[in-house]
Amino acid sequence: MSFHIGITAMVETRSLMLILDEPFMQRALIGGLLTGALGGLLGSVAVLRQLSFFSDALGHSALLGITLGILIGVNPTLVLIPFAVVFAILVNQLVERSSLPTDALLNIVYSSSLAAAILALSRVETYRGGIRQLLFGDILGISTLDLVAIAILLITALIYLGLSLRAQVLLTLNADLAGAVGVRTGWHRLAFIVLLAVVVAVSIKAVGVLLISAFVVIPACAGRLLSRSFPLYVFTSALLGGGCAFLGLLASGLTNLPSGPSVVMVQFLGFLVALFLSSAQPFKRRVFARPE
Repeated sequence: MSFHIGITAMVETRSLMLILDEPFMQRALIGGLLTGALGGLLGSVAVLRQLSFFSDALGHSALLGITLGILIGVNPTLVLIPFAVVFAILVNQLVERSSLPTDALLNIVYSSSLAAAILALSRVETYRGGIRQLLFGDILGISTLDLVAIAILLITALIYLGLSLRAQVLLTLNADLAGAVGVRTGWHRLAFIVLLAVVVAVSIKAVGVLLISAFVVIPACAGRLLSRSFPLYVFTSALLGGGCAFLGLLASGLTNLPSGPSVVMVQFLGFLVALFLSSAQPFKRRVFARPE
């Protein structure tokens, strides 16, 4: 019995080493680490500002942007980022100027955009990229150029959040108070939404359209359970996002399962661990919590 277990472990280790030797897998792991950290970083602020559903709306509407790229014969990735930014700005204006509840508006927006994308895709006779890759992600196809773009985006997000940390905390606690002390609330809100839109667009290659919201929200929720301060919360969320993405991609490579669902399931397991730890040792105070 022990001999059989030893042989199995050796085979699994050899399989893992063979996978890690492949250049495409190395790029995928680096891309997953960077993208996961980026999702956790932006997701930490999005969750506190109750923008989780906004990221879901962006993810579903991204399918429309991809479809437009296919229809006009342009690389969907080139169309997706500007489409996501314009879409985010328009939706933000709609939410600010409408008297309807935000969640209802976002539900209307992402449902109608998803329906429009499906109708448009029905007119596409062939698409070599595959619908499955759009829905569930295929990070194994990531290129070196993609890695450079993700790294630049991660550095940009770190610089922005680092320079505006005080403003982010005040906006999270009380937007009126932030405006009263001189914070440019409208500018910071717009800048964050645009940054979130770009992150969602870039991350779709990793986890697909259907799971992008979970990719952004789950590490942030787990980080919130484990953190007592805003800076630690942001750092923990980014660490969990990157680490879970790395482990999920390893599991995907070993089991030949889709990369997106594998990453999200590892994130969910991480969330369960964080939930258990926070229940076993509850924190007395969370300085970044929204006041009652």
